[in-house]
Amino acid sequence: MVCTFFGHRNTEAEIETELRNIITDLIINKNVTLFYVGNNGRFDFLVRSILKDLKETHTHIKYYVVLAYLPSEKTKSDVIDFSDTVYFSLPKNTPPRFAIDKRNRLMIEKSDYVITHVKTVFGGAAKYKEIAEKKNKIVINI
Repeated sequence: MVCTFFGHRNTEAEIETELRNIITDLIINKNVTLFYVGNNGRFDFLVRSILKDLKETHTHIKYYVVLAYLPSEKTKSDVIDFSDTVYFSLPKNTPPRFAIDKRNRLMIEKSDYVITHVKTVFGGAAKYKEIAEKKNKIVINI
């Protein structure tokens, strides 16, 4: 089973315990072993941190930070750790401004569960929560 995540860029750290509990439950009780997360904001950073930590005790799980763009040579040489990243190949004619949308839709397609942190009906997180619901994914909103 596969899970992906969508949340607001400015997510508060107070949701960490609830988020960790939900992910742990999916691992232990729902046989979720693969997780996809983006890299665009505090929510994604929080998820990545939790997954990295949980991987130490649940060694059978895998998680990937899904990039919307391939890193440039300059970015690769920076101090950024790309060891847990993956890039879903997008159609060559995809304009850069649509890359995140295409990546997010692919993440939903590949997932059984979608964990969201949506506090408003506006914005990207709400949009992808709605798409996941329409595709009959199991959506858990924090």
